[in-house]
Amino acid sequence: MKFMKLGSKPEAFQVDGKCIRHVTSDLATDIIIKVGDLKFYLHKFPLLSKSNHMQKLVQKASEENCDEINMVDFPGGPNAFEICAKFCYGMAVTLNAYNVVAARCAAEYLEMTEDVDRGNLIFKIEVFLNSSIFHSWKDSIIVLRTAKSLLPWSENLKIVGRCIDSIASKTSVDPANITWSYTYNRKLSIQDKIVGDSMKLREKIESVPKDWWVEDICELEIDLYKRVMTAVKSKGRMDGAVIGEALKTYAVRWLPDSVDALVSGVHSWRNKLLVETIACLLPSDNGVGCSCSFLLKLLNVAVLAGMDDSSKEDLVKRISLKLHEASVKDLLIPARSPQTTLYDVGMVQSIVNQYMMHEQRSQDVEPGKSAGFVLGHGSLLSVGKLIDRYLGEIAHDPNLSLTSFIDLSCSVSELARPVHDGLYKAIDIYLKEHPSLTKAERKKICGLMDVKKLTMEASMHAAQNDRLPLRVVVQVLFFEQVKAASRAQSHNSDARTTCVSKMSPNEEWGKTMGEDCRSLKKKMSEVEANEDGGLKNSKMGKKKSRNSKSGVQLLPSRSRRIFDKLWVVGVGKGHVENRSSETSGSSQSPSSAVVVRDNTTKSSGIPSRHRRHSVS
Repeated sequence: MKFMKLGSKPEAFQVDGKCIRHVTSDLATDIIIKVGDLKFYLHKFPLLSKSNHMQKLVQKASEENCDEINMVDFPGGPNAFEICAKFCYGMAVTLNAYNVVAARCAAEYLEMTEDVDRGNLIFKIEVFLNSSIFHSWKDSIIVLRTAKSLLPWSENLKIVGRCIDSIASKTSVDPANITWSYTYNRKLSIQDKIVGDSMKLREKIESVPKDWWVEDICELEIDLYKRVMTAVKSKGRMDGAVIGEALKTYAVRWLPDSVDALVSGVHSWRNKLLVETIACLLPSDNGVGCSCSFLLKLLNVAVLAGMDDSSKEDLVKRISLKLHEASVKDLLIPARSPQTTLYDVGMVQSIVNQYMMHEQRSQDVEPGKSAGFVLGHGSLLSVGKLIDRYLGEIAHDPNLSLTSFIDLSCSVSELARPVHDGLYKAIDIYLKEHPSLTKAERKKICGLMDVKKLTMEASMHAAQNDRLPLRVVVQVLFFEQVKAASRAQSHNSDARTTCVSKMSPNEEWGKTMGEDCRSLKKKMSEVEANEDGGLKNSKMGKKKSRNSKSGVQLLPSRSRRIFDKLWVVGVGKGHVENRSSETSGSSQSPSSAVVVRDNTTKSSGIPSRHRRHSVS
C-alpha cells in the first residue's frame, strides 16, 4: 500500500476524556472547534495560516463574541479534521488509501488552497493521488470503496470518476504485462490445470489469467460495481467470457444461498437491484459470454426477487440461445404465488418457445438444410432429451395440469425426438401420480407419443403397463410384431428372397404378415388347449413345467387377450381393427397366465422380448 508522510513535528494532540482533544503547548488555546461529538481546543494562528474557511468562521465568531465554532456536516468527521489540524501545526501525519479521500474532502471544506499558502494540503494530496494511488491497482479499489461514504464531496472532486477510470484501464492491460498484486482464490478450471510437461514451474507461477481482476472488484457495492463494469465494457477490449465470469463471481459473492434469505423483506430490495444490475451488464454476444447454468440461476433469483417482466424476458431470450447446455436441475425454477405448482412450468415453456423460434429462423436462413442434417444437429437433440427429462421431474407434481404437461411436450419439435422413450417415461410417471384421470384424458396424454419410436426395452415395459389405455398397448404389440416380421424376413434364404422380390411391396408385406398371424393364431389355440388340459392335472403340469428342457414363459392374461385381438385382425387389411370394447378388455386377472413354450414362440414369430417380466 502506498503512503505519504506530511510534517515533521512530534505528536502533540492529547486526549481528555472521550469528547475532548487539545494541543500540548506553552501557549494557552484560544479557540474551540466542535466537529461531531468531539471538541478541539486549538490556537487560531496555525489554522488561519492554512485555511481560508477558518478565517471566515473565526471572523464571524469574533463578531458574535463567541469562542466556539460548530462545524456541521464536516466531511470525514473528527478524524479528517484532526488530520487537517495536525497539518496546520506541522505535526507528522501519514496519508494512505484509507484516509486520503476523507483528508481531501476535509481540506476542500476548509479551503486549504495554494492561494492561502504555497504547498498547502490540497496540492499535496492531489500529488499523492495522481502519482501513487491511481497507479496502484488495490489502492484505487480501496479509495473507491471509501469514497462511497463521502458522497457528494468525493464525486464533485472527481475522485470516484478517476478511480473508476484507473481500474477500468488496468483491467484492459495485457496479462503478460501485469506486475502488481491481485487476488485469485478461485479454483482453476480443468483447462487451466492441463499444462504441458515442458512448462517450467516458474512459468506456471508467473502466468496471469485473463480474469485476474474479477475477485478484487467484487468488494465494491452494487452501484460502484455497475459503473466500473460499464467502464470496462466501454473500453471494448474485454472478452465477453471474462465479463461473464466477473458477473458470475459477483453474484456468488453477494446473492444469498437460501431462498428464505433471498426473498426476506430486509434484503429483497437489494437482491432485486443486484439481479437487475447484473442482467443489464450481461455481454451483448448472444449469450456466448455466460454459461446457461448461470443464466438460469439468475432467472431463478429474478423470479423469486420479483424482477420486472422486461428484464426476465431478456434473460429468457439469452437462455434460449444456450438451452442445449442446460441441465434439468437448472430448469427447476420454483413457482411463485398465485401459481399452485411446485415449479414455474410457464417460464420453461417460454424458454423452449424462444429456442424453437431461433431454430426455425436458422432453418429459414438455410432453406437447403435437409431433415437428416437437422436430426444430426446435436443441440436440437439435446433439447429434446432435456425437456423429456424435465417432464419426468415435474410429472411428480400433483398440481401440474394435463394441459401444461401436453403444451410443454408439444412445444418441442418432432425432429428433436427420434426416440420416444423419455417421453413415455414422463407420461408413465404422470399417469402414476394422477390416478384420477379419466379415460379420455389418459388417451389424450398417451397420444403424445409415437409407439413406433419406442425402443425394445420401452415397448416391453409398455406392453404390460396397466396404466396405459388398452388401445395403446395393442399398438405397441402390433408394431413390435411388424418389426419382428421385418427382421425375420431379412434372414430368409436366397431362394425365398428371390421369390419375394418378384412381388410388390404391399403384397410381400401382406403375405408375410398373413402367414405370421395365421401361424400365431394356430399356436395360441394349441397353447390354450394345453392350458385347459393342464388345469385338470396341475401336479403333472407343474412337473412337466419343471422338467421342460426348453423352459417356459408366463404371459399375463391381459397381454393374452391383447394377442387374441391381434389374431382376429383381417390379414389382407394389414392393420389393427379399432374396436370400442376397450372397457371389457381392460378387466384383468394378474395371477392368470398362459404357458408358452420356446419352440412355439419361435414358430409363431413372437419376439423373445415378450417373455415374462414384471408389470410396472
